[in-house]
Amino acid sequence: MIKILMIEDDAELAEILSEYLAQFDMEVTNIEDPFLGLSTLNTQKFDLVILDLTLPGLDGLEVCTDIRKWHDIPIIISSARHDITDKVEALERGADDYLPKPYNPRELEARIKSLLRRKKNDFASSERAGKKAKDLIVDEKSQTIRFKGEELQLTKAEYGILKYLIQKEGGVVSREDLIYNVEAISEESSNKSIDVIVGRIRQKLGETPKNPTYIHSVRGVGYKFTQ
Repeated sequence: MIKILMIEDDAELAEILSEYLAQFDMEVTNIEDPFLGLSTLNTQKFDLVILDLTLPGLDGLEVCTDIRKWHDIPIIISSARHDITDKVEALERGADDYLPKPYNPRELEARIKSLLRRKKNDFASSERAGKKAKDLIVDEKSQTIRFKGEELQLTKAEYGILKYLIQKEGGVVSREDLIYNVEAISEESSNKSIDVIVGRIRQKLGETPKNPTYIHSVRGVGYKFTQ
């Protein structure tokens, strides 16, 4: 199932597009308010964003900038604004495609598939290039971590700890190192609280302490990260 976030204040158009795309195993969540749309993207996992430019309270170009600042996700602009300046600026701000309204839903479906296919091919080609893609990649600019090509949904503390472990790959990291070097962790935190957070990270990576793939416990000290 392809999950799509649509930020579009035309409820009728959103309903038409959602029903059409559902035929192609695409589930659309439409949010009319841009601020709520950004919040939803931060808390749920989506494969692609369809974004209108004329929105209440916040211009779609600003929304595009905010999305690209924090997320590496394909963005299709769906807008009635035909001015070339809007199109150029949207692409410069990180949009991947621009579809002027009105358009046939079949074209939108084709462009969605094309973008997602391109993203998948880009990931595969990086492996074929001889630099085997690592499972976990840190993007410090957007403060996100991608796991096998997909963005992990992490709290600030989880992000800080996992980022630090990845940076120290192959070396032993004590719990005290994490407490004093991860900004989101209070210096008053206990070793047990660190273990709880690491446990949550392990769950998101699909591993357990007894069968670790990435985060290995070092008895009496802390952890070692490998990939």
